[in-house]
Amino acid sequence: MSELVTMSLAQIVNGNHRAAPVFEKYHLDFCCKGKRTLEQACTEGELQLADVVADLENAEQSITGSLSVNYAKMSLEQLAEYIVTTHHSYVKKEMPAILGYLQKVASKHGESHPEMIKVLQLFTAVKEEMEEHMQKEELILFPRIKEIEKQLNEGKELIISNSFLGSPISIMEQEHDHAGTLLAEIRKLTRDYNPPADGCTTYRLCLAALQAFELDLHQHVHLENNMLFPKALKMFEHPNHSSLN
Repeated sequence: MSELVTMSLAQIVNGNHRAAPVFEKYHLDFCCKGKRTLEQACTEGELQLADVVADLENAEQSITGSLSVNYAKMSLEQLAEYIVTTHHSYVKKEMPAILGYLQKVASKHGESHPEMIKVLQLFTAVKEEMEEHMQKEELILFPRIKEIEKQLNEGKELIISNSFLGSPISIMEQEHDHAGTLLAEIRKLTRDYNPPADGCTTYRLCLAALQAFELDLHQHVHLENNMLFPKALKMFEHPNHSSLN
């Protein structure tokens, strides 16, 4: 069978951005759980491996007119800035709007659809956690990554503990996992974001916005967990680095 089966989900997406929609289709988490091989992920999800491989190969061969960003060629500073301007900006813009939709839906439809009250509670938690999470990245972690990269590029010697990046990165990854778990629960409660027959326009708009939010978060977390963070930690292998550990 295709060599894809032994590759990790993260490796597959890194090599071909068109794989992301395929993984979304099968609910395969390529961001927080991207280290699993395709075969392991399909086994855990009780999916037909051959079907997923066929879709991935079709996606690889497809030709689209869309332009893709080559994240692999970005410096760490460029990648961090891209994450902030693209994904952090999106999250900051969308969360208040989605929360407003949910408050209206829970108030109007909560009696007949009590699950939406739970969805409101879950998303409120997501909003609070993401606001604090992004602030820590923008004010602490990303500046540290940029400064280390700058010093190495200038040929300076680095005498610094690995935990200077390793500790905050570990915390960020744990928070990614938790946010992903909350959104997965929201998806389950809303039956994959399918509105009920009696759902009003706001109800439908709310679910569509939630689905788009989860899709963006998957790409957001993938860029950090599987690209930015591993590359940042690899800087400690540079010849100019002397560890304090």
